[in-house]
Amino acid sequence: MSKTNAMLNQAAPLPEPSCPACKSGAMEIFLEISGVPTNSCILFDTPQAAKAWPRGDIRLGFCPECGFVSNTAFDPRLTEYSGRYEETQAFSPTFNEFHERLARDIVERHELRDKDIIEIGCGKGEFLNLLCELGQNRGLGYDPGYSESRGKALGSGRFEVIRDFFSESYTDRSADFVCCKMTLEHIPTPNDFLGTATRVTRQPDGLVFIQVPESKRILADVAFEDIYYEHCSYFTAGSLSRLFSQLGFAVRNIDITYGDQYLAVEAAPTANEDSAGLAAADDLAELAGLVATFPARFAARIEEWRDKFAGWRADGQKVVLWGSGSKAVAFLAAVPGSDHVAHAVDINPFRQGCFMPGTGQRILSPEELLGFRPDVVIVMNRVYVPEIQRDLERLGLQPQLHAL
Repeated sequence: MSKTNAMLNQAAPLPEPSCPACKSGAMEIFLEISGVPTNSCILFDTPQAAKAWPRGDIRLGFCPECGFVSNTAFDPRLTEYSGRYEETQAFSPTFNEFHERLARDIVERHELRDKDIIEIGCGKGEFLNLLCELGQNRGLGYDPGYSESRGKALGSGRFEVIRDFFSESYTDRSADFVCCKMTLEHIPTPNDFLGTATRVTRQPDGLVFIQVPESKRILADVAFEDIYYEHCSYFTAGSLSRLFSQLGFAVRNIDITYGDQYLAVEAAPTANEDSAGLAAADDLAELAGLVATFPARFAARIEEWRDKFAGWRADGQKVVLWGSGSKAVAFLAAVPGSDHVAHAVDINPFRQGCFMPGTGQRILSPEELLGFRPDVVIVMNRVYVPEIQRDLERLGLQPQLHAL
C-alpha cells in the first residue's frame, strides 16, 4: 500500500504463544495493519493534537481451538479511557429506539423488578438508567469515562457509578443481573476479565448479559471499518459460548441484532441451566475458512475504496463522512486516498467542532453542511441511512450516499 499508516502484510502465518480466551490454542496471525490511531473516541481541540496522537499496530491472530480473534500487538498503555472519551450513540433516534427496546425486553423476560444490577463499562449511564427506571431497580456502574453531570441529566437517582475500571477489587459487590455492553471487545484478557465479572453474579439465579460486535460478519463481509485499535478482542456466538462454558456458565440466549452488527449473549450458572450455545459453538470450520481468505478479500476491498477516492478526486467532488467515531477512524486509517475527505459529520453535539484522531478532519454538525454542500456522503453505518436521509432532506441537500 502507498499509505504508510495502514499497511497490509500478507506474510505466512506466524504462531503466537497462547490464546487469551481459551489459554490453550496457539494464535495464527492472518492480518497486520501498522500505524493506526490508538484511540477512536478521544476529542481533540486542534488538528495538530489530533494528528499527533500515538499510533500502534494491529496484528490479528486466530485461535483454531476456540475461534477467538485477537490483536496480539495490542498495548493497553497506548489507549485512554477518560472524561474526554466520547462514545455515546444516544443522540440518534434510531439507536435510542433500539436501546429502549432492548432494555424493556430484558426487564420483562427476566422479571427484573426491585433487583440489583451492575453494568461494567456503563459509558455515560444511559442503558443502566433504562434498566433501573423500567424495572424500579437499583444500579451500580463502572466506567472511567463516566460524566456525573450527564448522568444526573438523565433524571434518575436509581444508580451510582464508580469512575474506575472494573477489577478484582470490586468483587465485594454482587447483583442479580450483570451487564457488560460493548466493553469486552476492549479487554485483551477476556478469560480473566469475564471470570471476575461472573464472580459478582449472584448464585444460583443470577444472569450475565454480554453485548459485543458480531465478528463473523466482520470476517465474512470484510467490514474493515470495525477493525480498530481499541477493539483488541473479536467474538462470535461460538467463541463467546465456549468462553462462558470454560467459566462454568451456560448460555441461555443468543441474539444477533442491530443490522447483524451486535452479538448479545445471556448466561447463567450451569447448576440451573442447559446451554443454548452448543449449536452456535459449532462454527470453527467456517471461521477457519473465513480467516484463510480474509487477507486477499481485505486487500481487494481496500483497493475498491482507493479507486473510488481517485475518481472523486479527479472529478473535483467534495467528500465527507457521516459519523466521526471508531468506524470513521478505522476507515480513514485503512484507505489510501481518504485524505480527500474534507470533514466528518456527527449529530453528537459533544463531538462537533473537534477533530478526528490521526487524520485531523474537523467534525461538523449537519447544519454546517449547508456551507460546504458535499457531493458525496459516506455513511459509516448503514443502520443510520434512513435517519441520515431525513436530515439531508431537511437541509435541502442531495449528495450521493455510499454506505459501508
